[in-house]
Amino acid sequence: MKNIRTCIGLLLVGAVSMASVSKPEQPLFRKVGDQGARAMEVSKQGPDSSRFTYQTLVSGLDEPMEMAILPNYDLVVAERKGAVRYFNNATKELSTIAQFNVFSGIEDGLLGVAADPDFKNNHWIYFYYGIAGDRHVSQLARFELNGQNLDQSSRKVLLEVPTQRKYCCHSAGYLTFDSDGLLYLSIGDNTNAEEIEGHNPTDERPGHELADDQGATANSNDFRGKILRIKPKADGAYSIPDGNLFPKDGSAGKPEILAMGLRNPFRISVDPKTKYVYWGDVGPDTEIPASEGKLSYDEINQARKPGFFGYPYFLGDNEVFPDYNFETKKEGPGKDPKRPINDSPNNTGVKELPPAQPAFIWYGKVPSKKWPLVGKGGASAMAGPVYYSDLYPNSPYKLPDYYNGKLFIFEWIRKWIMAVTMDSNGNYVNMEPFLPQLKVVAPMDMQIAPDGAVYLLAYGTNWFARNTDSGIIRVEYSEGNRNPVAALKTSKTIGSAPFTVTLSAKGSKDYDPGDKLSYEWKVGDKKLTGQELIHTFTKAGTYNIVLTVSDQNGGKGTATAEIKVGNTPPDVKIATKANRSFYWDNTTLDYQVKVADKEDGKIDPENVNVSFNYLPFGKDLAGALTSAGESDLRFAATQKLYATLDCKACHTMETKSIGPALKEISKKYMGKEDAEATLSRKIITGGSGNWGTYPMPPHADLPEKDASDIAAYILSLAQKQTKTPLANTIKLTEHEGKGNEGAYVLLAAYTDKGANGIEPIKSSSHIVLKNPLIQLEDYQEGNVGVVIATQNTGFISYIANITNGKYVRFNAIDLTHITGIRMRVQEQGAGGTIELRQGAKDGPLLGEIDVPAGKVQDPKTDWKDVLLKVNPVSGTHDLFFVFKNPETKSPLFHIDHMYFQK
Repeated sequence: MKNIRTCIGLLLVGAVSMASVSKPEQPLFRKVGDQGARAMEVSKQGPDSSRFTYQTLVSGLDEPMEMAILPNYDLVVAERKGAVRYFNNATKELSTIAQFNVFSGIEDGLLGVAADPDFKNNHWIYFYYGIAGDRHVSQLARFELNGQNLDQSSRKVLLEVPTQRKYCCHSAGYLTFDSDGLLYLSIGDNTNAEEIEGHNPTDERPGHELADDQGATANSNDFRGKILRIKPKADGAYSIPDGNLFPKDGSAGKPEILAMGLRNPFRISVDPKTKYVYWGDVGPDTEIPASEGKLSYDEINQARKPGFFGYPYFLGDNEVFPDYNFETKKEGPGKDPKRPINDSPNNTGVKELPPAQPAFIWYGKVPSKKWPLVGKGGASAMAGPVYYSDLYPNSPYKLPDYYNGKLFIFEWIRKWIMAVTMDSNGNYVNMEPFLPQLKVVAPMDMQIAPDGAVYLLAYGTNWFARNTDSGIIRVEYSEGNRNPVAALKTSKTIGSAPFTVTLSAKGSKDYDPGDKLSYEWKVGDKKLTGQELIHTFTKAGTYNIVLTVSDQNGGKGTATAEIKVGNTPPDVKIATKANRSFYWDNTTLDYQVKVADKEDGKIDPENVNVSFNYLPFGKDLAGALTSAGESDLRFAATQKLYATLDCKACHTMETKSIGPALKEISKKYMGKEDAEATLSRKIITGGSGNWGTYPMPPHADLPEKDASDIAAYILSLAQKQTKTPLANTIKLTEHEGKGNEGAYVLLAAYTDKGANGIEPIKSSSHIVLKNPLIQLEDYQEGNVGVVIATQNTGFISYIANITNGKYVRFNAIDLTHITGIRMRVQEQGAGGTIELRQGAKDGPLLGEIDVPAGKVQDPKTDWKDVLLKVNPVSGTHDLFFVFKNPETKSPLFHIDHMYFQK
């Protein structure tokens, strides 16, 4: 694995995009009878994106690291904490078949899994993991897997790798085979990179051996920072294949080594034809100036032959690190790439290393001039497979010939997959995005199955945690009949028995015109049919739901869901006599929070979280509330902003990662003068030295206000929050003098204790009070025109092109205590009536006002207020403003804003 900044991340596609793909308005090619012509068309222009379909096979994994695709398309997944997970492709069920006792500190654990190329006959499967206990070693071991039984007694240890477990990081641990049956294992440098003072880890001082990579990756007698290549034997041992870096007798170094001088070769692949080895090497964070920013490149490497690939002396295109003396703090000339000498006292191998090989692709934190598509910011380079069409001659889902000979690379932090085109000699030609519509968030593993489908493994959003958005996605391409895309929706996913749920497949689709779809459901042990059905679960438990959508040509698509029965979500309600939509001057909000839970019974008020805040913004409160969770709502919008940046890769909330925990930063700066300004500056300019040697990358493009908001949010984390009572009456005064955009937010939440084997559930409720002045152009739905604010309009925006029958809709407005709506109109046109209707354009009439015809002299200033009286009605409703004058087709009037008055 790698540093938190750049390592075990995830993929995942959004829940909706897993099950649907946008179809381009102009397909790149159409159905034709000549398949050769189609292939030629595809090879020139690229494939039609609608021919890729996606299925979410698995979700909710706990730190998945690597997957193995078995001959029957069952999947074995290695989870870092030691669990071995098995996905049954026939039943679509996920189970745990083993739990290794592993050391899972720093970035160690169960890291790799690979099935033997002859698995169908020998049932061998290989794992790489750090063993628990006092022996600091990781092992490469082979087991027999019969069905879903992993035979522990069959364990054969092929190789042990001594490691240090005092300092983080870099474990790697990926396993893969080539087409000759040779097994490759990538191993990280396992070096303390936190005390390198902005340089490369070459600290030769006594007592600092663990911060000297010259004793690890640049040491020919050490397995760390290497890619190993061996030939497994039937008796559980292995032989050394011809052509590795050092002689088989071990006289110059470990004979298993294929490539050395690597930092964290987290994901590797082997070209099935050329046998070139590719890997992504996660780069360091240094302060050394380089051709593109600082010498902190991530690399995609290509090994055409065994060799030394530079680290810790060189990076990228063999750019040289200065020779830094950690004792005197002075820099000297660096090594010679043509003849690097490892003269460290910590080196136990050869001193003269092979000539350093430059990287294939490399990029830093700043935008790359050479490879602009890779983006900027934090990075985590990984290498996927090289694809050849002729290796999948009869595969139903093989990728189009357009991708023949291309290498797939991917990025955890930057959220992309690229297809790299190479010439006949393997030289780089260009790169292009692969399936950008997936909106990938850090794929963990990428493999191509024998049927041509692409499998993507997702780690999940949060570090070192079980994530609901982790899992496995299967991507299929079809030249002929396209598989249907299954979309499964459930009315509810959790509750107590008996539990009735509506299951719907109405969102499923098929991109081939005229295809007719049929729907089959597997609900627990039952099989049901229909596009929509209602099912009642009578017993507690966790149920797998599998939807299979088929067309008449044999195409199938599947989607899965999980229903949990046995725990009812808490019922959280906020009672009030006040209006739930608006605040006014000199008013109060009375409230009472009521919580009930079927399984918990009597609720302890101390376990109910209530917060009340005034927020200086108001237009994106739904998103802010979603991102706020249990935290201070004042910073909800800032949290949402923070989540879009790369900061999460370095900082977690509670524990130290590659950077300090946010709460530790807050404690350190709490009470200090100018703390917010200091942190804000660091966020924009970057820095190092305060918490260790890893520098924080700059965010020069971030506006100062956003940086200041993030700093204030971090500082708030150490502040003790006062308990808000469950019932109160509050005078609303904080909005005074602060404009119209603010909102009061009352939020109540409760997490139950769990029941009947189902985990705890959180429920919440909220009231948002906004200013009663609403701009008409902020409507949720409508068919009027909008004039934007310019100098010509007096910097007023308003709705226009209002003709007979047009309307606007505003969602969920509480009319309790509302007596009228003051509309600011401009009598510019034929005139007409404004109708206020409840729930629909032809819903109950709640009030109306006539606006006379007219022609204004000065469009900037000629605005008038008219009062639309509202019939007494309570509760929250969608409101439709419908504009009428059936006697003309001309525009009727303009409207700027409206004010709801008590």
